[in-house]
Amino acid sequence: MRRLSLVAGAALIAIAFGAGTFVADTREGLIAEVITLLAGLLGVSLLLYGLLAGSRPAPRSAAPAVPIAARAPSSREFTIGAAGLGLAAVLIGGLAASAGWQWAALAAVMLLPMIAGSAFLCGRFLRARQFSR
Repeated sequence: MRRLSLVAGAALIAIAFGAGTFVADTREGLIAEVITLLAGLLGVSLLLYGLLAGSRPAPRSAAPAVPIAARAPSSREFTIGAAGLGLAAVLIGGLAASAGWQWAALAAVMLLPMIAGSAFLCGRFLRARQFSR
Protein backbone atom coordinates (compact mmCIF):
# COMPACT_ATOMS: atom_id res chain seq x y z
CA MET A 1 0.00 0.00 0.00
CA ARG A 2 2.87 2.35 0.79
CA ARG A 3 4.54 1.79 -2.58
CA LEU A 4 1.25 2.36 -4.36
CA SER A 5 0.83 5.64 -2.46
CA LEU A 6 4.36 6.72 -3.37
CA VAL A 7 3.84 5.94 -7.05
CA ALA A 8 0.40 7.55 -7.16
CA GLY A 9 1.67 10.64 -5.33
CA ALA A 10 4.61 11.05 -7.68
CA ALA A 11 2.30 10.60 -10.69
CA LEU A 12 -0.14 13.22 -9.40
CA ILE A 13 2.68 15.67 -8.79
CA ALA A 14 3.87 15.09 -12.36
CA ILE A 15 0.31 15.70 -13.60
CA ALA A 16 0.19 18.90 -11.56
CA PHE A 17 3.40 20.15 -13.18
CA GLY A 18 2.09 19.18 -16.60
CA ALA A 19 -1.23 20.94 -16.05
CA GLY A 20 0.65 23.99 -14.83
CA THR A 21 1.90 24.61 -18.36
CA PHE A 22 -1.68 25.10 -19.59
CA VAL A 23 -2.73 27.73 -17.02
CA ALA A 24 -4.00 30.84 -18.79
CA ASP A 25 -6.67 33.52 -18.52
CA THR A 26 -9.26 31.41 -20.31
CA ARG A 27 -11.86 28.93 -19.19
CA GLU A 28 -9.57 26.01 -20.07
CA GLY A 29 -6.73 27.71 -18.25
CA LEU A 30 -8.79 28.05 -15.08
CA ILE A 31 -9.73 24.39 -15.26
CA ALA A 32 -6.03 23.54 -15.67
CA GLU A 33 -5.26 25.67 -12.61
CA VAL A 34 -7.80 23.78 -10.51
CA ILE A 35 -6.38 20.47 -11.72
CA THR A 36 -2.89 21.71 -10.86
CA LEU A 37 -3.84 22.70 -7.33
CA LEU A 38 -5.89 19.59 -6.54
CA ALA A 39 -3.43 17.15 -8.11
CA GLY A 40 -0.55 18.81 -6.27
CA LEU A 41 -2.40 18.69 -2.95
CA LEU A 42 -3.42 15.06 -3.33
CA GLY A 43 0.00 14.10 -4.69
CA VAL A 44 1.87 15.61 -1.77
CA SER A 45 -0.60 14.03 0.67
CA LEU A 46 -0.13 10.58 -0.85
CA LEU A 47 3.62 11.03 -1.00
CA LEU A 48 3.78 11.96 2.68
CA TYR A 49 1.52 9.04 3.56
CA GLY A 50 3.71 6.66 1.60
CA LEU A 51 6.84 7.92 3.30
CA LEU A 52 5.57 8.21 6.87
CA ALA A 53 2.75 5.68 7.30
CA GLY A 54 4.88 2.67 8.20
CA SER A 55 7.05 4.39 10.77
CA ARG A 56 5.60 3.40 14.09
CA PRO A 57 7.31 4.01 17.41
CA ALA A 58 8.77 1.01 19.17
CA PRO A 59 6.63 -0.40 21.97
CA ARG A 60 7.41 1.27 25.24
CA SER A 61 8.62 -0.70 28.19
CA ALA A 62 6.71 -0.72 31.43
CA ALA A 63 6.84 2.52 33.40
CA PRO A 64 9.35 2.52 36.26
CA ALA A 65 7.86 2.10 39.72
CA VAL A 66 9.78 5.08 41.11
CA PRO A 67 8.71 8.40 39.56
CA ILE A 68 11.55 10.45 38.13
CA ALA A 69 12.03 13.82 39.79
CA ALA A 70 11.28 16.84 37.63
CA ARG A 71 14.37 18.70 36.55
CA ALA A 72 14.77 22.41 36.87
CA PRO A 73 14.63 24.37 33.61
CA SER A 74 18.02 25.39 32.28
CA SER A 75 19.16 28.81 31.15
CA ARG A 76 19.38 27.35 27.63
CA GLU A 77 15.58 27.00 27.59
CA PHE A 78 15.24 30.61 28.71
CA THR A 79 17.61 31.71 25.93
CA ILE A 80 15.62 29.77 23.32
CA GLY A 81 12.36 31.25 24.60
CA ALA A 82 13.73 34.79 24.58
CA ALA A 83 15.14 34.32 21.09
CA GLY A 84 11.75 33.07 19.88
CA LEU A 85 9.98 36.09 21.34
CA GLY A 86 12.58 38.40 19.82
CA LEU A 87 12.25 36.77 16.41
CA ALA A 88 8.46 37.06 16.53
CA ALA A 89 8.75 40.74 17.45
CA VAL A 90 11.15 41.40 14.56
CA LEU A 91 8.95 39.56 12.05
CA ILE A 92 5.72 41.23 13.15
CA GLY A 93 7.40 44.64 13.39
CA GLY A 94 8.86 44.28 9.91
CA LEU A 95 5.47 43.42 8.48
CA ALA A 96 3.84 46.31 10.33
CA ALA A 97 6.39 48.74 8.92
CA SER A 98 6.33 47.44 5.36
CA ALA A 99 2.83 46.06 4.75
CA GLY A 100 0.58 47.64 7.37
CA TRP A 101 -1.11 46.63 10.57
CA GLN A 102 -3.52 44.18 8.91
CA TRP A 103 -0.68 41.96 7.72
CA ALA A 104 1.05 42.33 11.07
CA ALA A 105 -2.13 41.17 12.80
CA LEU A 106 -2.32 38.16 10.48
CA ALA A 107 1.33 37.37 11.19
CA ALA A 108 0.68 37.63 14.93
CA VAL A 109 -2.13 35.10 14.63
CA MET A 110 0.03 32.76 12.56
CA LEU A 111 2.97 33.09 14.96
CA LEU A 112 0.79 32.61 18.04
CA PRO A 113 1.91 29.00 18.69
CA MET A 114 5.56 30.05 18.53
CA ILE A 115 4.93 33.05 20.78
CA ALA A 116 3.03 30.91 23.30
CA GLY A 117 5.76 28.26 23.38
CA SER A 118 8.51 30.82 23.78
CA ALA A 119 6.60 32.63 26.53
CA PHE A 120 6.05 29.29 28.27
CA LEU A 121 9.78 28.53 28.23
CA CYS A 122 10.63 31.95 29.65
CA GLY A 123 7.87 31.84 32.26
CA ARG A 124 8.79 28.36 33.43
CA PHE A 125 12.41 29.38 33.90
CA LEU A 126 11.48 32.56 35.78
CA ARG A 127 8.98 30.74 38.04
CA ALA A 128 11.57 28.08 38.89
CA ARG A 129 14.04 30.82 39.84
CA GLN A 130 11.41 32.51 42.01
CA PHE A 131 10.51 29.32 43.91
CA SER A 132 14.12 28.26 44.43
CA ARG A 133 14.92 31.33 46.53
